[in-house]
Amino acid sequence: MKLIINIKPFSFQLTKKLITSQGSINKKIGLLLQIKDTDGNYGWGEVSPIEKKELEKSIESLDFIGRQTTKDSIENYLCELPGALAFGLGTCLADLENLNKSKLNFEGFDIAKSAYLLPTDIDPLESIVKYVEGSNGKKSSCTIKWKVSHQENNFKEEKTLQKILDILPNDFKLRIDPNGGWSRQKAQEWINELKNEPRLEWIEQPLPSKDIEGLFSLTNQIPIALDESLVEFPYLRKTWKSWQIRRPAIDGDPRLLLKEIEQEDSQTVISTAFETGIGRRWINHLAARQLKGGNPCAPGLAPGWCPKGQLFNNNPKIVWEAV
Repeated sequence: MKLIINIKPFSFQLTKKLITSQGSINKKIGLLLQIKDTDGNYGWGEVSPIEKKELEKSIESLDFIGRQTTKDSIENYLCELPGALAFGLGTCLADLENLNKSKLNFEGFDIAKSAYLLPTDIDPLESIVKYVEGSNGKKSSCTIKWKVSHQENNFKEEKTLQKILDILPNDFKLRIDPNGGWSRQKAQEWINELKNEPRLEWIEQPLPSKDIEGLFSLTNQIPIALDESLVEFPYLRKTWKSWQIRRPAIDGDPRLLLKEIEQEDSQTVISTAFETGIGRRWINHLAARQLKGGNPCAPGLAPGWCPKGQLFNNNPKIVWEAV
């Protein structure tokens, strides 16, 4: 069956700047995909990488595939394509296979069950106090994620850690994410402070993505979750036996990730790459399935970081028309 690929670029500003040890993000740019088959059916996808170079590679790959192609041709290319493009084309094919009606039955996700991502450009203490107070009496997540090793801050993170622990309720969980910005020495210093802390859920990607030996060593002392290393070295998805932070929008074909999540021993945690409504329907579905797995924990969907509007509607047709 012949397929026609239509493409629309999109862009939007995050509601606040995301600052990490790797730099800052305040704008997302990407592509919306619409694939039409000869029967007039539509599949919807999104190419939403974080790195500009991956978007450029995705555009090159789309030019190579062409605007007229076949399902078999796309399937043959998927494993070789940039992860963000494989995600977008994979969701299109899933729609055309009618998975959303006969097999998937897309599930929604209550964003209140997501981990709360602290602002990265201000002292986090005030935000934690407000979130904890707002969570009282509500069915909000009791998990807080704190990105550390910022390039732009004016407070000492080590001192802030102790203040956070002083005000964090006993039933809350804390995730600390250096985004690969620590040395082994600094990671060990933080581990020494936190190894007996029951509220620590894990430290996420404490060392640079290439320091695999160091990461395996740290996981013998304290829960460690991998993120960037899994993107750079996909083989770790099968060999890393602790928590894995997976961002479907840059991970590849989401149909494969869905099968992984539904394994009983999965320690996969779904995380956002700041998607439009087209990508978010898959993120929400995977997050909902993850919560029903054998090791449920709060997905990381960064509530409040994307603006509101038709670009974030649950209906792909509305999102397409909004661009």
